[in-house]
Amino acid sequence: GKSMKLHIGSSCLIRIRISSSKRLCRVLRAEYSQLERLHWPIQHKTPLIYGDIAPSKSRNAVPCTATGCKWPKSGDYVYIPVYISSSYTSAERNIIIRGLVSFHSSTCIRFVWRTSHVDYLYFYSGTGCWSYLGRQGGLQAVSLRNNGCLYHSTVQHEVSHALGFHHEQVRSDRDSYVQVLPQNIIPGYEHNFEKIQTNNLGTPYDFNSVMHYTKYAFSKNGQPTLLSKANPSLDFGRATSMSANDIARINKLYGCSE
Repeated sequence: GKSMKLHIGSSCLIRIRISSSKRLCRVLRAEYSQLERLHWPIQHKTPLIYGDIAPSKSRNAVPCTATGCKWPKSGDYVYIPVYISSSYTSAERNIIIRGLVSFHSSTCIRFVWRTSHVDYLYFYSGTGCWSYLGRQGGLQAVSLRNNGCLYHSTVQHEVSHALGFHHEQVRSDRDSYVQVLPQNIIPGYEHNFEKIQTNNLGTPYDFNSVMHYTKYAFSKNGQPTLLSKANPSLDFGRATSMSANDIARINKLYGCSE
């Protein structure tokens, strides 16, 4: 199988064999458990915007576009420190790690273990699946509830938010591709379907994007809330991993060399 490397700090590398989850090594050393004392239970009381995006206090709850909140690039790579809560089992932790490492094989994103880094992603089992949009600074929570969120595609989805990417169906040109059916949306959740100005990075609208909602998202009656204009019977929003367009956007936004 294909081997990838997950960087640990600046000196140590753990080799992970993607083809076999049994070969995924234990990812946190004993000393990392001490870091857990530095983290506190994050109570997310603010209503989420766009379904699973936490509003930024520093940005007055205005979501960033895909150009305004990138993680810094160092040489050829974008190193993003991460810390994974010790409350996860090793099997649960491995799912998160596999999701993180999947970015290594196709983009210039490189996740490294947080040691003394100021800005980092903190993965923990919170209230559902959600993330902030783009780099926020300091401890940046990514909630992946151990009951319901630990899927490869969900990890990729929430991490993509943290990289600065919105949901596919709210991008600026979506009206050419999807129809929103507000009469079927749960009252109070209409804002999840509001179109925004996005930087689409020269990539086409993609129903197979890992960032696309299902056609029944936030439905109050089991009827579709989104329909493909070209093919109303099309099912979508069930990607199991990032599409070629998802990968291309990351590489374009962060200037990754092909």
